[in-house]
Amino acid sequence: MCNSRSFSVFVLLSLSLFFLTCQLLHSQDSVKILSPDELNQVTFQLIDGEPFYQLSRHGQPLITPSRLGFILKGERPLSRQFRLLRAEKSTFQEIWEQVWGEDKLILNHYNEMRIELEEDQPNSRKLNLIFRIYDDGLGFRYEIPEQEYLHDFQIMDELTEFALAGDYEVWWIPVYKYHRYEYLFQKSPASQIDTVHTPLTMKTPSGIYLSIHEANLTDYAAMTILGSQNLVLKCDLVPWSDGVKVKTAAPMKTPWRSIQIAEQPGDLIQSHLILNLNEPNKIQDVSWIKPAKYVGIWWGMHLGTNTWGSGPTHGATTANAKKYIDFAAKNGFYGVLIEGWNVDWDGTWWENGEIFNFTRPHPDYNIEEVTHYAAEKGVKIIGHHETGAHIGNYERQLEDAFKYFKQFGIDAIKTGYVGQDVISTEGTHEWHHGQYMVRHYRKVVELAAKYQIMLDVHEPIKDTGIRRTWPNMMTREGARGQEYNAWAEDGGNPVDYFTIIPFTRMLAGPFDYTPGIFDLEFRHARKPNNRVRGTLAKELAIYIVIYSPLHMAADLIDNYENQPAFKFIKDVAVDWEFTRVLNASIGEYITIARKDRNSPNWYIGSITNGENRTLEIPLSFLDEGTKYVAEIYADAQEAQWDKNPLAIDIHQIIVDRDTILKLKLAAGGGQAIRLSPTYEDHLLKKNEN
Repeated sequence: MCNSRSFSVFVLLSLSLFFLTCQLLHSQDSVKILSPDELNQVTFQLIDGEPFYQLSRHGQPLITPSRLGFILKGERPLSRQFRLLRAEKSTFQEIWEQVWGEDKLILNHYNEMRIELEEDQPNSRKLNLIFRIYDDGLGFRYEIPEQEYLHDFQIMDELTEFALAGDYEVWWIPVYKYHRYEYLFQKSPASQIDTVHTPLTMKTPSGIYLSIHEANLTDYAAMTILGSQNLVLKCDLVPWSDGVKVKTAAPMKTPWRSIQIAEQPGDLIQSHLILNLNEPNKIQDVSWIKPAKYVGIWWGMHLGTNTWGSGPTHGATTANAKKYIDFAAKNGFYGVLIEGWNVDWDGTWWENGEIFNFTRPHPDYNIEEVTHYAAEKGVKIIGHHETGAHIGNYERQLEDAFKYFKQFGIDAIKTGYVGQDVISTEGTHEWHHGQYMVRHYRKVVELAAKYQIMLDVHEPIKDTGIRRTWPNMMTREGARGQEYNAWAEDGGNPVDYFTIIPFTRMLAGPFDYTPGIFDLEFRHARKPNNRVRGTLAKELAIYIVIYSPLHMAADLIDNYENQPAFKFIKDVAVDWEFTRVLNASIGEYITIARKDRNSPNWYIGSITNGENRTLEIPLSFLDEGTKYVAEIYADAQEAQWDKNPLAIDIHQIIVDRDTILKLKLAAGGGQAIRLSPTYEDHLLKKNEN
């Protein structure tokens, strides 16, 4: 049933858990199960004692027979000479409520097939497989139960395959590189990829969209995907420094391997498959978890006008902090992020993370005075922990660091892990994405929950839906953020970036991109060829298109003065009741509408690539019988991202659910819209309630 701690307090749509079949199977070597709408089908079979699965939609193969199993260190492979002991089928349906998110209520409806296998040889071992088939995709995982002949063990390889039924178009980024997940997505046939991260988004020749990812990554190595010219993609687990992939013991469960399926690219965005494959919320009191907008001492360091380290342009001073606090209070922002507040930022700090101290402020930053001043103004300070990827140093100080911030009323912390690899507590060099760091990131999340602290993690492990279980894990980076526009050697994020990222990185979860730059051409930039490749209206639209429960107004606050467009950033919500993708084409354009969870207002964000275009947007999602004021922030007639990016047309019109808006988007442009009921209709609705 719905767990009360996950706020699953809603009418269940025939909540049931019943056995369709529960029988010992001896001669049968193939078992099938359909999704609730009977469009998707997964088939499990043993072929000469080896386990395989396949997936189809409308009877059309998407994943052809694909191998399953493990290679264990010092053991015979756990992948062959199996017999099928049992196959159980069941169905489950509920509606649960997110603490915060893209949609308030989420339908979790699947048919499940549980396969129990046993080796057909002496000293036999057992392996279970669980398949959950949804209308929007498939999740499957391994279970290794407690048993006599398998106790502590080490996984050297997970044999899971995704054998594609064709040479699909694929959007991908590489693995095992210095900048972790921070690479531009490339598009190619699946036959041409090497080793790539997930989510891995694909399009079949027939126009079906797929995304391979994983859910509930817990005490296991992250899964990457190894390509091959024969179209058999294979799970490639990120190893420990000694070459072992996973160190574990029975009983254990792997993360879910997930495959989202959609008829339209926007349906991938609206899928909740990843969240549904995670466990319900474990935090009983969630009153302290608050989606919000913030400003901060951050952008100046990337432009080179301020520094993290000491000196005449040090950013995190008491005086500068008070200036930002005043601005936040005046404009209704939750908090102020302050980076570079502590000692030891001087020099090549990214190579010397072992010296960071998380309870010792810089001499020109009086944390007690700053937090007291903020509290008087009704503003929160957002703390910052940059580890320099030295995990040993950070973990030794972690609990004291949380206690230190809490005594000053700091309820949110941004963490950072800059570095190609990380240094463990044992002094070994580990990957950001291996089991060691999966354990570390979870340790930080759980300890933060103990101290009622929200987290914004940069250089993170990828999101796999754990925010459902630990909703204090608010947002994370895990892609090229705004800072690349300031200093990247390639000049910054390309003009089509936000027509790709929603269908790739964003399928994993919230992204702290830090939008809101108004000085698009960087009058005081560190690099003369760097800039934001987009218009001012597009920069506003990012607040809707890119979801994050913590959104930053990232520019220097002086650049917001006397800017009419700044009103949209002040108005826009960060927590949503509904999300609707109104149109989308990967790499070309996207339009998303979201309804504020705490008001009757809707917001629309639309973004195009380097082509100008006009999109027709029906407003049929609006309440019937209600008129709305549409506050429109559009590219002006003469706007172009490269020649005239600041040209913006701000105006209002009256609309209703029968209106079809024509959005004119400049090359590299966008449009942002706030829809609020007219005063008369708002009063009428209020009185009716």
